[in-house]
Amino acid sequence: MEITKETTMGEMLMYDIDIADVLMQCGMHCVGCPSSFGESLEMACMVHGLDPDEVLATVQEFLSDQEAQQA
Repeated sequence: MEITKETTMGEMLMYDIDIADVLMQCGMHCVGCPSSFGESLEMACMVHGLDPDEVLATVQEFLSDQEAQQA
């Protein structure tokens, strides 16, 4: 799955629940909030005053590391 700024929080968490830890480390502590599931990553970052490009890069790096470990 390709994660983009348009990917919803729910889609990301359904793909890999461990992304929640990454998001919380970035400062997004409402990962479990039901209303966040329909928000895009970009919208959620705006609400929390976070740079969506930085958060996206962190999530993508985490997923790349996960894939490398599985190979």
